[in-house]
Amino acid sequence: MRITSAELKRGLTLLTLSAAVLTACQRTPKVEKAVANTPTATDPVPAGTPPPATPPTDASVAIVNPVLPGDFPDPSVTTANNTYWATATTSNWGPIFPLLTSKNLNEWKLVGHVFDQPPAWADYYFWAPEISQEGKKTYIYYTAHKKGKDQPLCVGIASADNPAGPYTDLGPLVGQPDGSIDGFPMRDEKGQLYLVWKEDGNSQGRPTPIWAQRLNDAHTALIGEQKELFRNDVKWEGNLVEGVAMERHGEYYYAFYAGNGCCGGTCTYALGVARSRNLLGPWEKYSRNPVLVNSELWKCPGHGTVVQRNDHWYLLHHAYSASSGEYVGRQGILSEFSWGDDGWPVFSAGRTPGVALKQATPPDVKDDFTGKTLDLGWQWPIEEKPKADVQGGKLRLAASPGHSGALLGHPTYTAAYTATTTLETNTLPVGTIAGLVAIGDPDNTLALTASHNQLQLWQREKGKQKSLGEMPLPATAKTVMLRMQVTGGHQFRFDWSEDGKTWQTLPNASAPINGSYLPPWDRGIRVGVVARGKAGATASFERFELASQL
Repeated sequence: MRITSAELKRGLTLLTLSAAVLTACQRTPKVEKAVANTPTATDPVPAGTPPPATPPTDASVAIVNPVLPGDFPDPSVTTANNTYWATATTSNWGPIFPLLTSKNLNEWKLVGHVFDQPPAWADYYFWAPEISQEGKKTYIYYTAHKKGKDQPLCVGIASADNPAGPYTDLGPLVGQPDGSIDGFPMRDEKGQLYLVWKEDGNSQGRPTPIWAQRLNDAHTALIGEQKELFRNDVKWEGNLVEGVAMERHGEYYYAFYAGNGCCGGTCTYALGVARSRNLLGPWEKYSRNPVLVNSELWKCPGHGTVVQRNDHWYLLHHAYSASSGEYVGRQGILSEFSWGDDGWPVFSAGRTPGVALKQATPPDVKDDFTGKTLDLGWQWPIEEKPKADVQGGKLRLAASPGHSGALLGHPTYTAAYTATTTLETNTLPVGTIAGLVAIGDPDNTLALTASHNQLQLWQREKGKQKSLGEMPLPATAKTVMLRMQVTGGHQFRFDWSEDGKTWQTLPNASAPINGSYLPPWDRGIRVGVVARGKAGATASFERFELASQL
């Protein structure tokens, strides 16, 4: 288990993900409100506060962010067998909780997922997975909504004999009436294992206590009495504190935590730290909080895990890119810190890594469907997993009649990108449409599709569909190439081609389309393919590409 810093190693440089996965922090949309007191690095500090120690400056460790490009909220990392293992929130995207490996915290590879389908007790909002290694067992502490009307968010747990899985779900550990989220395991001074979590009071307009309670040896139930550690009671924290990650260093336990609003264009998130000589308190919040705030490149940092490599300390956390914001989602960032003379952690200038540090080159996606199975980077709405397979260099996607249809999507990485796909039109059954799509969720999409004889541009917003343009498909067309060009994260243009050289727009559809309605409160946009029609119908795609531009 990740109990002390000695068990962890870390580092950094650049991430290359050929295919990324998926998002979310902890509340329901109705309580996500902008808070006016957004902290900045220039906020005054209380009189008598000691100055921060000199931040680490080892030039041999080059930070190149984002280390996890794309939508990777609430990232968590541990080590097993000399390998780093990471995971992150997927929210309402499947498969659930990516599993990524690295030897250097710099180059990551997606190797699988914790769950392909939701556990029997849960249905959506798969948040904040905390991956932890204890001996030869790997545990994932995670948040999910319990099935049933008026059921709460709960902290659940899954285990495996290997970090790669397969994982066995052990069920929910705690689900208070207001909701319980953001579980984190920690041992006390006597070596007794505790679960630390947040009571999601902000979902009901109440405070958000951070609790701790003993966990039994089987990791299947909480025992004894729960103890409140601290709650949101300082102005910058706004209506919540959450995402606690603990580290024992020297004589103290340190709790790195997030405060304020996590998500969307009006987010106000920042990072604070508290400490105590004993796990159960009393806890003292740092007088110089928040310790990590906005920079020129990254906004609303928070919710991460402490990690160490080569005597350097880091926090792997999420933040929004200032250029792409909520349209890409919260990306995985590595921020270095040192320990000050007073024992408190000191982040460089109190900012998320900014303009002085090199920015990572975004990955491109090229899938010609020549593998035996669907590439691990594809995602789908958790409530509507499509039927899809790869055969002979083609993706065969079974159509669905509901909502926007059957959807497969890839995360995006920048505010500007081009996505293309090639669709077989001569094999489309009558009454079936298929094509290229931008996805917020099943009820919020924007697509250029083809039937056996027609092209149509349409959008679906809050479940209501609207046609934006259509034209006949040439009778000679056996395949058609579809292209989506995006700028600013939300300005969409679509066109099509028979040969990949001459591109045409649909009549009256040459102006950019505003897709700002697409991203849900806690997720970025996906782009991919769609097939809608009667059950049993299938669409065949020959290639998909996503090219990002900085």
